[in-house]
Amino acid sequence: MPERPGGGAAGPAFATMGLPVELVQALRREGLETTFPIQAAAIPDILAGRDVLGRAVTGSGKTLAFGLPMLVRLRRGASAPGRPRGLVLAPTRELALQIERTLDEAAVALGLRLATAVGGLPIKRQAERLGRGVDLLIATPGRLGDLLDRGTVAVDAVRTVAIDEADHMAELGFIDDVRAILDLLPGDCRHLLFSATLDEAVDALVRDYLDDPVRHDVTEAEKPVAPPDPATAPAPPDTDAVTHHLLRVRPADKRAVVTEIAARSGRTLLFVRTQYGADKLARRLRESGIGAVALHGGLTQNQRVRTLAAFSAGAAPVLVATDVAARGIHVDDITLVVHVDPAADAKDYLHRSGRTGRAGAGGTVVTIVTGTEEDTTAVLRDAAVAHRVSRVRPGDPHLTEMTGARLPTGRPVSDPAAPAAPRPPADTPGKPRRHSGRPPHPARRGKRRAH
Repeated sequence: MPERPGGGAAGPAFATMGLPVELVQALRREGLETTFPIQAAAIPDILAGRDVLGRAVTGSGKTLAFGLPMLVRLRRGASAPGRPRGLVLAPTRELALQIERTLDEAAVALGLRLATAVGGLPIKRQAERLGRGVDLLIATPGRLGDLLDRGTVAVDAVRTVAIDEADHMAELGFIDDVRAILDLLPGDCRHLLFSATLDEAVDALVRDYLDDPVRHDVTEAEKPVAPPDPATAPAPPDTDAVTHHLLRVRPADKRAVVTEIAARSGRTLLFVRTQYGADKLARRLRESGIGAVALHGGLTQNQRVRTLAAFSAGAAPVLVATDVAARGIHVDDITLVVHVDPAADAKDYLHRSGRTGRAGAGGTVVTIVTGTEEDTTAVLRDAAVAHRVSRVRPGDPHLTEMTGARLPTGRPVSDPAAPAAPRPPADTPGKPRRHSGRPPHPARRGKRRAH
């Protein structure tokens, strides 16, 4: 479900956006009555058939901003097998699957069919689904390219394409794949491009493929006020939205501080740099009695599904993740984000931090540093977030006040994302066998007597 970042004032009602009554009713059933800024800005132009360039931060509701009008434009007409009429390109399978979940109820209300085509899942099954007919296809560029090469899908019937998180596409090296797909689309196809930032590669996409686009930028309205110099100004007051903290700890204390933070009550997301670091930290937390799971690019799709299910359901209150989880992952009620390893730049910091404080709820973001924090301070300054700087140690009451940190139980727990153990066979060792009623073989009788 989409969120309102920062808790801004409600926008116009969906009912005033020119959307069909059945779609407005479906949104109302989901508890959605009013628009977010990017939705109010983009929906009318997409409905009018304009190309749109949208800039909005993570969690701003942009999926519905492009998804709802795309579905409305598709409701009149039918899609032939293997020839979708709408296409959404997403950089990761997690984001693609989230887009499908977000748009599912709206599509059902309009009698439309959705499907995803992403890596990590059986391509044959995806091809079969496309063969039954799909109105809107949500795909990662690599998997869609594989399906195009196999001839199991064609994009010559696509009338609207949306490119979500185009900046992340560029970071992952997918721009050439995206261009190859866009080159196959019909000349009258409408192009929608959404990105948090507009770097050189994204600017080139806009220039080469968007036709006189309408530009909507809601990032400036959502950007926090630049922080004061902590050396000369008092710490900023807490707000109802997200507070940011820079915690200085001794290297010898870092593990204990992170463990106490993770032992808090509430859903917590810890970011680290490497896959090995994610697995190692999650294991150590479980050894301390904290239900933690790890998410990173080295997991299979089944492992990712189990991990996110455990975190979403609350079986694992702590998720330790690499930056793969900073984009495209939406789990409700994450109240604390911890940069165990500081973000490399402002963009990564904002995408990581955007996992909390969604839907206008409060949240806390903590960055832990063990030495000089000059580089991290520069990242926070570039991200334009006001923050408090504190020095803490394990058991510090101030640490508890900021994060809810507490001592762990120390009783090891099992991995909440581990696959269920297979059921033992009916005839297990040590279990009495049911007597057949037949007398034992004479030779066996002799052996028994010998014992």
